[in-house]
Amino acid sequence: MTICFARFICQRNDLSLFQNIYNPPKNKRLQIDPSTLYVVPTPIGNLADITHRSLSVLIDVELILCEDTRVSRKLLNHYDIDTPTKSYHMHNEHRMVDGLVEQLQQGLSMALISDAGTPAISDPGFLLVRACLQAGLSVIALPGPTAFIPALIQSGFPSDRFVFEGFLPHKKGRKSRLTQLAKENKTIVLYESPHRILKTLTQCVEVMGPDRPASISRELTKAFEETIRGTLEELEAHFTVHPPKGEFVLVIQGKL
Repeated sequence: MTICFARFICQRNDLSLFQNIYNPPKNKRLQIDPSTLYVVPTPIGNLADITHRSLSVLIDVELILCEDTRVSRKLLNHYDIDTPTKSYHMHNEHRMVDGLVEQLQQGLSMALISDAGTPAISDPGFLLVRACLQAGLSVIALPGPTAFIPALIQSGFPSDRFVFEGFLPHKKGRKSRLTQLAKENKTIVLYESPHRILKTLTQCVEVMGPDRPASISRELTKAFEETIRGTLEELEAHFTVHPPKGEFVLVIQGKL
């Protein structure tokens, strides 16, 4: 199989067109329910990819929980959203859950966002959602951006049934998990960082064979979005020569 490149270079977006895109009068906004956690997806690159409903929720809730307030502030400032924010990330979520649930029980409305994409999908969120449901609180998850769906569709592999693995274990259990996935007949979707993508490809070649078709998407929705298709061995060779940059979605064809 010949390695195939598909690169999409965005023209300069006049993002000013989207300033205040959804800030209607108070009497025409969506109803925000008290004691409710809203799980709100945010753009994975292109700021225009946020929905009107998501903007309305972020404007009108009383508190926004952010994976990194500095990162989220760029999005919020872009849309002139001045709702108070609080950090909620993988390093503090265990100790914060109980206090947040108590605030919600007292009537506060909250939105949970991650740096990019949908919270709780390889990002913080699961613990808080579970705790809210166990406490009888309302959780509303909004639809929106997530990286693995466009990567899966662009791969050209069957998308009616697939296995999403998120990030593989960094050390313990990594090789054994890949060995299990090698037997999977459904399309496999993995997230990987630029620091480990070459290692992952090398291990996939060893476990799944050099000729297994695969696809890698990087910098999705950004100026230099790129999808590279080929065999695992060809992808490994490519990133041996070209230093990997950006966040990666690796899609591997299931065992035939």
